[in-house]
Amino acid sequence: MIPTEDASARKREIEEKLKQEQETLSFIRENLEKSDQLTKGMVSILSSFESRLMQLENSIIPVHKQTENLQRLQENVDKTLSCMDHVISYYHVAKDTDRIIREGPTGRLDEYLSCIAKIQKAVEYFQDNNPDSPELNTVKARFDKGKELLEAEFRSLLTRYSKPVPPILILDAISVDEELDVQEEVVLEHLPEAVLQDIICIAGWLVEYGRNQDFMNVYFQIRSNQLDRSIKGLKDHFRKNSTSSGVLYSPAVQTKRKDTPTKKAPKRPGYDHDLRVKHLSDALNEKHGALAGKDDVLDIEIDSYIHCISAFVKLAQSEYSLLTEIIPEHHQKKTFDSLIQEALDNLMLEGDNIVSAARRAILRHDYSAVLTIFPILRHLKMNKSDFDATLQGTAASTKNKLPALITSMETIGAKALEEFADSIKNDPDKEYNMPKDGTVHELTSNAILFLQQLLDFHETAGAMLASQVLGDTYNIPLDPRESSSASSFTSDFSKKLLSTYICKVLGNLQLNLLSKSKVYEDPALSAIFLHNNYNYILKSLEKSELIQLVTVTQKRAESSYRELIQQQIQDYQRSWVKVTDHLTDRNIPVFQPGTKLKDRERQVIKDKFKGFNDGLEELCKIQKGWAIPDKEQRDFIRQSQKKEVSEAYRTFLQRCANISFTKNPEKYHKYRPEEVEEMIERLFDTSA
Repeated sequence: MIPTEDASARKREIEEKLKQEQETLSFIRENLEKSDQLTKGMVSILSSFESRLMQLENSIIPVHKQTENLQRLQENVDKTLSCMDHVISYYHVAKDTDRIIREGPTGRLDEYLSCIAKIQKAVEYFQDNNPDSPELNTVKARFDKGKELLEAEFRSLLTRYSKPVPPILILDAISVDEELDVQEEVVLEHLPEAVLQDIICIAGWLVEYGRNQDFMNVYFQIRSNQLDRSIKGLKDHFRKNSTSSGVLYSPAVQTKRKDTPTKKAPKRPGYDHDLRVKHLSDALNEKHGALAGKDDVLDIEIDSYIHCISAFVKLAQSEYSLLTEIIPEHHQKKTFDSLIQEALDNLMLEGDNIVSAARRAILRHDYSAVLTIFPILRHLKMNKSDFDATLQGTAASTKNKLPALITSMETIGAKALEEFADSIKNDPDKEYNMPKDGTVHELTSNAILFLQQLLDFHETAGAMLASQVLGDTYNIPLDPRESSSASSFTSDFSKKLLSTYICKVLGNLQLNLLSKSKVYEDPALSAIFLHNNYNYILKSLEKSELIQLVTVTQKRAESSYRELIQQQIQDYQRSWVKVTDHLTDRNIPVFQPGTKLKDRERQVIKDKFKGFNDGLEELCKIQKGWAIPDKEQRDFIRQSQKKEVSEAYRTFLQRCANISFTKNPEKYHKYRPEEVEEMIERLFDTSA
């Protein structure tokens, strides 16, 4: 049972909660009613707004369409006015640009080209829209005038700023400093950068709008002249410098240049022996006293020409680099071909003149002068690859000029070599040009000097011989050739050809010396003459590298010359037989000590003494004036002869010591053995 008080309390609590819930429900109902009223009011407002908006839209849309039409009409009017202004401007172009066109583009190229562009547009407009209008003729004339002035400006800029490259700069460009690991590139700046950009700009316009190639002709004429002047300036500078200083600077001669203030004089590699070549050539020409000055001039000309060959390659490469920036690509090769023609033709003409001079030298048998071709030919061959690369794309006639010159030089060089060999063989045997003392003949020394000269150019000389198919002459098989071109012969084959040629010259020389030796009436002097010449040849071969070249085809060359020398010594020693014969036992009587000799026996001994004395005195007197330049050989012959004669004389004296064959022994026994030795020691010495 629940207590009565608790039930009452519980009831009151429930009634209070019920009352609260009823109050809340009433509040919610009131709010819902208010919300419904507000919703109805809002719906009414929105309905009214929508109605008014529709009315407004119906009123605005016609106005908007009308305004849009008006705006379109305005735009059309503006465009029409703009077009009219644009068209009208074409009629004023001639007047507006007249002053600038007349004054020309100098100093304001961009502004000038802008005016030209306006005139060009006017021309196009009238051609398209009114081809019969007088204005078309006016703007055309103005355009032509503008183009003419642009071409004149192109010519003027090129003429004004194109200068020959200074010789010192060219020498720096073609030289190599061997002390530098990385070579400093010498830049040849032909035109100032600002001027170059203007020229490029004008050239570009003339290509696009000028519609002619006249400016390209102008370009190659002006640049061709400067290229030729640069090379001539180098040549004049080199001649003047060589003449004033007496020192040749050349790619062929390693001599330091002293006229470059900014850097140490560089050297060209690959020409180590050419200075020696010049000295050898001078020695060969000493006999032409009156021609010495001409030889010096020729040396300068040769070195100058070698310079100009290198300079042409470097300058032509630089010109092509400049040309590619200015001339359209499809015209570059043709323009470059025309540009280099004058300078190239002058170089080839000078080369032909050198060949002609060599040909005249051959006619007068001055073969040493022909040797000047060798450094040139070697330099041309060394630079041929650069030539070919530089002239790539030019006409065939242009590319063939250098090979033609090389072939011409090889031909004349080979002819000189052959005729020199023949001249050695056919040198006349004249008594007046034979050395009285039996020393080395001038023909021998000249021949050896000539052959030593070939050492420094053995590949060039070998190619000369090969170019003329002279291998057949020397019985050299031609299989080693790689092609019909002489330049493609292998180095070994060229060396073999040159070795065979040198052996031929030495063989001809030997035959000629044998013939010349017969001019001497005294066989002993003839032997001394041959001995001296053979010994000189052998020593010269050994001192130089000629002996290695000779042994390529003649393995026993050295031993053969030694045998020849020994043979001549033996032939010489036979001249003493008539002296030593008096010292032999022949006809000496057999006697016993104390036995008195008969008159006939005494006379035999007297005759032997007298014959020895007279023969000794005669030989010593004659042979004292003979010469053996080689001290080693001279001492050897003296010692050999001294030993032989001295021993025979001492033996003879001992044999006759106890024989009383005369009352005046000092009359016959004139010389002691020591005195005989001293007399022989003074042989081959004119100062004794």
